[in-house]
Amino acid sequence: MADTNRGVVYMGPGTVEVQTTDYPSFVLRDGPGVHPDSVGRECNHGVILRIVSTNICGSDQHMVRGRTTAPEGLILGHEITGEVIERGRDVEYIDEGDLVSVPFNIACGRCRNCKERKTGICLNTNPARPGAAYGYVDMGGWPGGQARYVMVPYADFNCLKFRDKEQALAKILDLTMLSDIFPTGYHGCVTAGVTTGSTVYIAGGGPVGLAAAHGAQLLGAAVVIVGDLIPERLAQAKSFGCETIDVSRGDPGEQIEQLLGVPEVDCGVDAVGFEARGHGEHASEELPATVLNSLMGLTRAGGALGIPGLYVTGDPGAHTDAAKEGSLSIRIGLGWAKSHVFTTGQCPVMRYNRELMEAILGDRCQIARAVNATVITLDDAPQGYRDFDRGAAKKFVLDPNGLIPA
Repeated sequence: MADTNRGVVYMGPGTVEVQTTDYPSFVLRDGPGVHPDSVGRECNHGVILRIVSTNICGSDQHMVRGRTTAPEGLILGHEITGEVIERGRDVEYIDEGDLVSVPFNIACGRCRNCKERKTGICLNTNPARPGAAYGYVDMGGWPGGQARYVMVPYADFNCLKFRDKEQALAKILDLTMLSDIFPTGYHGCVTAGVTTGSTVYIAGGGPVGLAAAHGAQLLGAAVVIVGDLIPERLAQAKSFGCETIDVSRGDPGEQIEQLLGVPEVDCGVDAVGFEARGHGEHASEELPATVLNSLMGLTRAGGALGIPGLYVTGDPGAHTDAAKEGSLSIRIGLGWAKSHVFTTGQCPVMRYNRELMEAILGDRCQIARAVNATVITLDDAPQGYRDFDRGAAKKFVLDPNGLIPA
């Protein structure tokens, strides 16, 4: 008999609750956000996981703040690590008992984009548009993983197996970051051109910004600068060797010049997204184009901007009609004049997660320390969301089944 499932449910702007939810099956049921064409979809290529660790993400927070069109009743959570307890009849290479990391992108492995390693925009897993994810608005309605159990489709393709279960459990707070923020931050740096000797400015000191900063260090950057408004987050960035800028004090370029001797960097990373605030005297105002325009100003001519920060096509809480549909006043002429390269969109997690796993297991990085991984129970998730919303310099890791070693 199936065990009781419980999950974190979005109840409307500002509210999440932990509720009893359906135990997962290999058929996609009707529910919040599920596209009608997907109802009844058979997933015999999937596995059911007992969740070992699942994390609260800044992208979840956008939904909980009411800044997306997320439907009420959605089970949240797209950062998933778990143990396989049941596999569908068509799964060949993943076995019961395996401990696996699950990319937040749900990918079929069969379409043109998946075959080109663009797994963030799979063409088959979401009838509404390219790209699917667990527990996320407009991403197919797949139930999320901030729960005790979840179903993962296309398991042979999507699951990254840890070859040594005991070793993986000992490093679970690092390995849990492979499902999203570590590859996402790293992707921001790779697409910004970070390499040996680079100077890098990362806008945003939340978990993705801190992951990007650690990723830049792993890539060999000479100087990594993190900008934010919240002192606690700046202190966390300093704790692992980053320079910091308090953007409430004014223009980042002037502060960068004080650090580097020039008001520009080689590489710019936007780890803030569409809820950006202004600089200096405008720090209390929401100005969603601020970060992109600032990065164009302070990234050298011929440089690149990695943009892992989230931008949406529907923002009911925006302050202008244009911003409500994702139209921002971006100085594209400046970026054009400086021959900047822009890379946007979801990180294709599978492009990076295996190599980052090896870096973690080989003790080449300490991502959990960098993002201040903090374990809480499933029942504490609502408080975790409130603390995160207040700017806590922590990456909250949920332990739904009490499986994370003390």
